Amino acid sequence: MTAAAPAPVGTDVPAAGERVVAVVVTRHRRELLAQSLAALASQTRPLDHVVVVDNGPDQSAADVVAASGLPATHLPSARNLGGAGGFAYGMLHALALGADWVWCADDDGRPADAGVLATLLDAARRHGLAEVSPLVTDMADPDRLAFPLRRGLRWRRRRSDFAGVDLLPRYASLFNGALFRAGTLDVVGVPDYRLFFRGDETEIHRRMLRAGLAFGTCTRAAYLHPEGTTEFAPILGGRLSAQYPADDAKRYYTYRNRGYLMSQPGMRWLRPLETVRFGWFFLVSRRDPVGWREWRRLTRAGRQERLTRR
Repeated sequence: MTAAAPAPVGTDVPAAGERVVAVVVTRHRRELLAQSLAALASQTRPLDHVVVVDNGPDQSAADVVAASGLPATHLPSARNLGGAGGFAYGMLHALALGADWVWCADDDGRPADAGVLATLLDAARRHGLAEVSPLVTDMADPDRLAFPLRRGLRWRRRRSDFAGVDLLPRYASLFNGALFRAGTLDVVGVPDYRLFFRGDETEIHRRMLRAGLAFGTCTRAAYLHPEGTTEFAPILGGRLSAQYPADDAKRYYTYRNRGYLMSQPGMRWLRPLETVRFGWFFLVSRRDPVGWREWRRLTRAGRQERLTRR
């Protein structure tokens, strides 16, 4: 007897009593974590459990988690796993708890209102999505996007630019409020711990594209996050930008991990474009040949999978 083919991820309808488990990664930001957990606790669709991965147990957040009133597990890690390792650890723990959905959050962001989770679940069901994200908006100005989005040749910078649009297919800002079906993680796995931080969300996005999964951003839901455009320097009259973090450590992981990503299937076409773009940025805009050599060294290390910690 021939077994029936499995249903594509995103088309299955979860049974009644489905479990939604949130995963929050934190380190040394107790006050921000408390605000994030308070927003999670206020959701009209109550969470079944929250997993908090604490990368800084020397300043433990255990009491903050306990005071949240949420059904929660505090997972301290004596080694800093970074964002990538923290989410990997938390997602696996959520699956082990029997999660049907895994909702990713962070300690410096939070849902914009009490209906975000319910709205995301509704969008995932109506559109048959394997993953759905909210728009990520600036905490200081909730109508402005925290990360500007280019659609075609036009940059969209405000939430109001998407009036009348319910879903942006195949676009998702991970992991800020991203909601995954458990079956999706069976297909794409969890973040790559080697990336530590920076680029882990792009890597999961790449895997979802390669797997042919349906995912997108629901514009009716928003996730508040600190504004993230200060690292991006405009070039060629603002038609393009180049990422230049002010912090040496952030540049190290950003450029090294980008080199790794550009060596992966589905992203190799980016390498010549990135070389031209950053060559222009460092040699023409900044007149910084030292920075250009550093960019080349770090991206080469990523391509060669020399992913050592700084």
